Amino acid sequence: MYLIKKTHNFFTFFNNFSQNHNTKHMVSWISKTYSNQISWKYHLLFWIGYFMVNFIRWGSYFGDYTYSLKSNLVEFPIHILLTYFNIYYLIPKFILKRKIALYIIFLIAALTTAYIVRTGLNFFLVTENIWPEAVGNQRAFSFNHILAVTIGELYVVALVTAIKLTIDWITERKKNESLRELQLQTELKYLKSQIQPHFFFNTLNNLYSLIINKSEKASDVVLKLSEIMQYVIYDVKESKIGLLNEINYIHSYLELEELRHGDKISSKIEIKGDIDDISIPPLLLLPFIENCFKHGTRNNDAIILDIYFENSKNAELIFKTKNNFNQHNKIIKKHGIGIENIRRRLEILYKNNYLLETKIINNTYNVLLKIPIL
Repeated sequence: MYLIKKTHNFFTFFNNFSQNHNTKHMVSWISKTYSNQISWKYHLLFWIGYFMVNFIRWGSYFGDYTYSLKSNLVEFPIHILLTYFNIYYLIPKFILKRKIALYIIFLIAALTTAYIVRTGLNFFLVTENIWPEAVGNQRAFSFNHILAVTIGELYVVALVTAIKLTIDWITERKKNESLRELQLQTELKYLKSQIQPHFFFNTLNNLYSLIINKSEKASDVVLKLSEIMQYVIYDVKESKIGLLNEINYIHSYLELEELRHGDKISSKIEIKGDIDDISIPPLLLLPFIENCFKHGTRNNDAIILDIYFENSKNAELIFKTKNNFNQHNKIIKKHGIGIENIRRRLEILYKNNYLLETKIINNTYNVLLKIPIL
């Protein structure tokens, strides 16, 4: 029994380790794929494009492309420095930390510095007429000139900041969607992984009991168990498998239970319609079959089990089980995965597009499951 428990713990550890390793790898991949960092080439293309628009705009406005080129060469480095200072320093340090007053103070200081530098460079390097588009001869550091330059800088800063924040928002939303999908897939793998050690633990318990009793059935159990292990190891890694494969797995499980209980088991599988091309998530139906034996086994009671599959006209797979039910054995959840595990898997896989009902009718436990055929 000690060896069986260790085997069960090994299966659980292996599944959890594999799952955690893959999850960390996927989270890292998502973070890299949806990074908020914009490639430098897009920054370069944007500023070149924006520079050309301003160069042509003001060149045609003044009829002087030489002046437009010189003034833009002076002003654009200031635009770029002020914009990146706002995006990569002021917003993360103050806005994201809700320090609005400090943000406004630093922004005003940055705009003041930008105005002084821009005006001085234009005066000494380009033209002494620092505001050629104004009516009359306007002086530097006048209220109107300060206001015009500041509005121009704010326009550039606001435009680029809006573009950056929009890209960040779209990227963050995609990242969150991918992480949410990964979380669901991880949970789904965890729920599915619970079935495998659970099943093998129960089967090894049965095998242990047969060996203790020196039963000739022990060798048959080992052979049947090896067939099921091959199925579990290789087939359940896929997101979908053929329904016929799942039925064969269920049939093998029933044979194992028959080896354990002998003539006390009476099972029947009925299939209606063409199911050859139907695929379902692996190990989705086995827990229902396991529950049938939980409900039916007590004090050497006979177990009568009916299993039904139907490919309905509504593009749905209908799955039913019906077994005799011992009223003294209504709830057995110890060490079991339970109906809640199954229901959660169905929610992840099909959202609200499924039906699962369990009822007790005249000492029989009835399950009805309808899932779409995809």
